[in-house]
Amino acid sequence: MSGRHVDFGWLDLDASGAEREGVVSDGTGLALGTPAGQRDYHDPFGDSGPRDYDYGFWVSPTLPAAFPATSIVASWAAETPGTSWVGIGIRGRTASDASWSRWFVIARWAATDDEIHPTSVPGQSADGIAVETDELLIEPDEAWESYQVRVILFRLVGTDDRPRLTRLGLMTSAVPRGRKADLPPTSAPILPDAIQLDVSTYSQQLHRDNYPAYDGGGQSWCSPTSIAMVLDHWDRLPPPHDYAWVEPQQSDRFVPYIARACFDHAFGGAGNWAFNTAYASTRNLVAFVTRLRSLAEAEAFIGAGIPLIISLAFEEDELTGAGYDTKGHLMVLIGFTQEGDPIVNDPASHRIESDAAVRTTYRRDQIEALWLRSSGGVVYVIHPLEFPLPPHPPERNW
Repeated sequence: MSGRHVDFGWLDLDASGAEREGVVSDGTGLALGTPAGQRDYHDPFGDSGPRDYDYGFWVSPTLPAAFPATSIVASWAAETPGTSWVGIGIRGRTASDASWSRWFVIARWAATDDEIHPTSVPGQSADGIAVETDELLIEPDEAWESYQVRVILFRLVGTDDRPRLTRLGLMTSAVPRGRKADLPPTSAPILPDAIQLDVSTYSQQLHRDNYPAYDGGGQSWCSPTSIAMVLDHWDRLPPPHDYAWVEPQQSDRFVPYIARACFDHAFGGAGNWAFNTAYASTRNLVAFVTRLRSLAEAEAFIGAGIPLIISLAFEEDELTGAGYDTKGHLMVLIGFTQEGDPIVNDPASHRIESDAAVRTTYRRDQIEALWLRSSGGVVYVIHPLEFPLPPHPPERNW
């Protein structure tokens, strides 16, 4: 565990010391009240010019980091009816500098692309800080000791649409990553027996080259396909009227719909970690991004009945039995063998176009090293509110 610092927590949206204007607490979160003002926004992926929006904002109190943080990933749950949408930003400061950094935009997000095209904002870099799609990265010598989060709620001027933020969480971390990272030894299994959760299998390969507007088609949809598997596990797949636009002959028609719902238009892909959990949250689930320190921590979730979606990358010869390479991939962790090897629903399906080919078992030492090295142990945690998480470790990462 040494040297792998991770902290996750949900913010208190009613916290004293928060600054707000045009935003009210309505018992379920923060909602747009009497607007603070108006501003325009030109959707860079839309067909029209700038449009005018009412807005209100909320800024958190100063939040102390549990350790000098070099990475922040946000998670949220929001309702964006009609023409409404949400903007989320973060700023921070070091222990030696009392001045705040600039605000960095984490997301301009809505639950659909009807009004705006949900997007991260590329090109944000200053003073050793940069936003890389879903993650704010801070150089170690500029690590943040404290930070603030800002939420802006928007609706088109002349409407009474009421955006609402119901949950906002932050994962801060300082973990070694990359090929030269000093990773811990492979963790020992903690579960006494083999376990395998009953999670349906869906293959992204069934959607190859379909709906190419979304990152070329299903060959790129590992993340939304994994989301589909977990939503199905919790009986929370989208209703058929949501994906009525998907061609009837298409297999697993909800998968293209989820890919569209998770799509980050600036990134040009459906693998934005935060956008995936934000979509899962619209299905009446608690969903967030965090990092785990080992597969032993992951076993606690599986033992509690909660599948996880893990993020990793590898060369073809680094993962025995995979049969492909990837610069970034998501798969669903559903269990462990008696020996402690992970059982996964891998939507890449060994490039076989069959849902039945998705389930496989990989070597524990390989999966753990590749996962910690490439993403720092990123997982999506998705569960019903009434389904409790396992007890968390002292340095709380869930």
